[in-house]
Amino acid sequence: MAPKRERASRAKGKENAAPEEAAEKLEKKPEEKPVFRLSSVASMNSRTKAAAVLIALGTSPASEVVKYLHENEVETLSAEISQIKSLTAEEKEDIINEFYEMCIAQKAITEGGSDYAKSVLDKAFGEKKAEELIFRATNKIDSTPFSFVNDVDNRNLLMTLQHEHPQTIAVVLSHASSDKASKIISELPREQQIEIIERISNMDKGNPEIIAIVERMLKKKLAGTFSVSSAAPEHGGVQYIAEIMNRIDKTSQKAVFESMEVTNPELVGKIKKLMFVFNDIVNLNDMEIQAFIREADTKDLTVSLKAASAEVQERIFNNMSSRQKEMIQSDMQYLHNLRMRDVEAAQQRIIDVIRGLEESGDIVLFKGGDDEIIA
Repeated sequence: MAPKRERASRAKGKENAAPEEAAEKLEKKPEEKPVFRLSSVASMNSRTKAAAVLIALGTSPASEVVKYLHENEVETLSAEISQIKSLTAEEKEDIINEFYEMCIAQKAITEGGSDYAKSVLDKAFGEKKAEELIFRATNKIDSTPFSFVNDVDNRNLLMTLQHEHPQTIAVVLSHASSDKASKIISELPREQQIEIIERISNMDKGNPEIIAIVERMLKKKLAGTFSVSSAAPEHGGVQYIAEIMNRIDKTSQKAVFESMEVTNPELVGKIKKLMFVFNDIVNLNDMEIQAFIREADTKDLTVSLKAASAEVQERIFNNMSSRQKEMIQSDMQYLHNLRMRDVEAAQQRIIDVIRGLEESGDIVLFKGGDDEIIA
């Protein structure tokens, strides 16, 4: 009898446990089969990560980011987003955290180099995580096309490029800093200058395979003349050419524009509209002039004003304190035999200050007719 009672007791126990076990399984079921799970963010490809970041940001912030993307990039990300049905709160947190960490790492490396970045990231994330972030961020930076160009001596770069096809030169210089590109273009023959400027102005995002071929060719020819650079690349276009033309020597600038006026006056108009030269200071309002005077070096102001037009001198002096005005005017009297290149260099440094203030929103250089400025 005992075995029968025991079996009956076990059967009864199972019957009582069944509802509890079933309820427990039903509760767990949704967690076992999520629609999309970032089980390992590191295993995802870059496109999926970018799409996940946009989803995690939300509609309004994501729309602001998309404004700065190329049409092809928007199309690619849209396709990726359509494949992601949903993200849990944990998944959103994981992807945003990785994105934030990578932003911090790249910013630290760009501003202070790897040693500075390691010191900052060690304190923020610990030694192991810091090393991982630096490795990934460095690989990302070094993978940018022609990242080495800005570290190449101008003479070596010029000698290497001068006999290349104009399109090749345009591709390379479109990824260099505007300062370096302007120096290289200044040394090229006039006809070549014009053709390269036109090609860069009309340049869009190039074929990655062709860019990679040109990059390998240039690296091979310049082997041993540069070190690894972390500079961010430029990408061509009219805005970039305007930056170059701002930095190019005035003689070359005038000659190039005169020649281009004959062949492509529309492009000249677009470039000039985006340029800012020293004489354009007269178009700034008093508050904007006072803003750059506070930031500019007094010696640069003195040298620049010595060779400036009467109109520019008047606008700047009228926005100075009496003491500063008297000091600069006194120093100007003792400036003699100034070289034009020294004057242009001083004026360019002031333009750089003005452009810096424009980037921070303190100055508006190009006040379009549709944009109302409220003081």
